[in-house]
Amino acid sequence: MSSFTGSNYFFTRQIVWILVAVILFFFSANIDWRFLRRTGIVVYLYLGSLLILMTLFVFGSVFQGAQSWFSLGFLAVQPVDLVKLVLVITLAKYFSRRHIEIAYARHIVISGLYSTLFFIAVVLQPDFGSAIIIFLVWFIMVLVSGIAPKHLVLVLGLGATTFAILWFFVFAPYQKDRILTFLDPTRDIQGSGYNAFQSMVAVGSGEITGKGVGYGTQSRLEFLPEYETDFIFAAFAEEWGFIGSILLTIFYGVVIWRVLSIATLGSSNFELFFGVGVAVIIFSHFLVNVGMNIGLLPVTGVTLPFMSYGGSHLIAEFLALGIVVGQSKYARVTHAEESEQEFITLT
Repeated sequence: MSSFTGSNYFFTRQIVWILVAVILFFFSANIDWRFLRRTGIVVYLYLGSLLILMTLFVFGSVFQGAQSWFSLGFLAVQPVDLVKLVLVITLAKYFSRRHIEIAYARHIVISGLYSTLFFIAVVLQPDFGSAIIIFLVWFIMVLVSGIAPKHLVLVLGLGATTFAILWFFVFAPYQKDRILTFLDPTRDIQGSGYNAFQSMVAVGSGEITGKGVGYGTQSRLEFLPEYETDFIFAAFAEEWGFIGSILLTIFYGVVIWRVLSIATLGSSNFELFFGVGVAVIIFSHFLVNVGMNIGLLPVTGVTLPFMSYGGSHLIAEFLALGIVVGQSKYARVTHAEESEQEFITLT
């Protein structure tokens, strides 16, 4: 971040957020998180998160067209990052007790309702990128829980219907432009397609080995917009090239693999599903962010985990990893093979 920004503003503030997040990680890694299995705790977390999302419509600040921030003067907080984690806890609690009966459509509908309330509250902000992540978290966790193939078709049908409703009645004109620009990035290069076009130029100009750290012209000359947040992957790829991008992808893969490995050693199905949910959040953010940076997905404003500027997502990500590590401390060794076999069977 220091290499492709003209000043140290983002770099120094991000260092502070990273230090806070790391401290939170070690603190949460030493907590006994079994209290998250209690129904009362999950209900309070879920209703509290829903209330916070509703409060945004009254006290939230508008940034880039989305009313999704609480402005505290010296900093701004985006609560949706922690809401995603609460959704994982809620679904982990639900599926851990009912995954054997998940073949019944009612459980898919009920779990979908939990996610839909968050989804609608986020879409109305409007924060289309976070809404996509919320949908992916629910969808992939339902798949892992053992959904019947016939119900999968139903879910896809409902998803298509929901998208049609959003397109005609919810999406703002600029969001429709982003999707249309995804189909044809050159249709409005000077307007809605500018960000996507410049991002693809930055990624392509990095070639195999990159231009070198500090020599990324697209970001340093500010042709590339939002190079410290939404398009930080493009700025990184310009300096580090294809080889650096592959190494970065491997690092994300290692983190996701470790989360899933720890999850399979959990002392109950709750830890298993929670770990899957955390892995889905990291994977979804990485997939959507990189996809929009290389022109394969529409620009939705999704951050790149651990790299994009901002403290809200860093706090949520390190807290999630801390909970995963904390849960591993009371895992039953005798449960390891059973959990691993159950995970393979469910998938």
